[in-house]
Amino acid sequence: MVRRIGKTVAFIPLREKSKSIPFKNIKDMNGRPLVYWVLDAAVHCKEIDMVVVSTDSKEIKSTVYQYGSEKIKVIGRSEEVSTDSANTESVMLEFASNYDFDDIILIQATSPLLTSEDLTKGIKKYRQITVDSVLSVVRQRRFIWEKSHHTMKPVNYNPSNRPRRQEIDGFLVENGAFYITSRNSLLKTQSRISGNVDAVEMREESYYEIDELNDWIIVENLLRNSIDQKPPAND
Repeated sequence: MVRRIGKTVAFIPLREKSKSIPFKNIKDMNGRPLVYWVLDAAVHCKEIDMVVVSTDSKEIKSTVYQYGSEKIKVIGRSEEVSTDSANTESVMLEFASNYDFDDIILIQATSPLLTSEDLTKGIKKYRQITVDSVLSVVRQRRFIWEKSHHTMKPVNYNPSNRPRRQEIDGFLVENGAFYITSRNSLLKTQSRISGNVDAVEMREESYYEIDELNDWIIVENLLRNSIDQKPPAND
C-alpha cells in the first residue's frame, strides 16, 4: 500500500559507495558530516513537511538520525537503484512508487552551500501557476568561444570592445543543489524536471559540486568563509 508522507517532501539520496571519496556523504566537512549542511537547509525550510533520506547504508542511517530532527525520515533503497550505473531518477521513482505526496524537492548532499532561503525561493517560484518544475542555477560571467571550421569565434562579446566581466550577462548553469517537481510529473515523465521549467539563481560560489577530492577542498574553504561572514545572531 502506498503511504501518505506529506505534501511537500525534500528527498536526499545517499549511497554508501562512492568511487571518488569513500562515504563522502557523511565524511567530516568543517566539523560535521557533509549531509548535515543540506539537512540544515531542508529542516529549517518551513515550506517542507518532511525530509526523506534514502540510503543503502546502516552507517549513513545512524549518522542521519543522530542529526536529531523529528522532521527527518530515513528509508531504505533496493540494490537495483544502489549500483554505480543507477541514476538519481531511479531512486526517486522507487520512492514515489511507495509513498504518496504532492511535490518533491530533490536535494543533493554534495551542495553544502545550499540554504533554507534558497529552498524557500524555489518553492515560491514553483507554486506559480505557469511553472511545472524549478531548478537551482548559478550565473557564470565568462567570455565564451566556439570553434567554427578552422578558427575560433567569440559567442557573447566583441574582442575589439572587450567589456568588464561584471558587465556581461553571462549564462546560467545548473549547480545541482536542488530540483522541484510534482510526484505526478515525476512518475509520468521519469524525469526530475519537466514541463515549464523555471530557475532560482544561487550565489556564484555554489557552482561547485563535490565529485572529486579537489572539489572537497574548494567547497570546504568556501563553506568556512560563508560561515565566518554570517552576522551574529540577535539576542
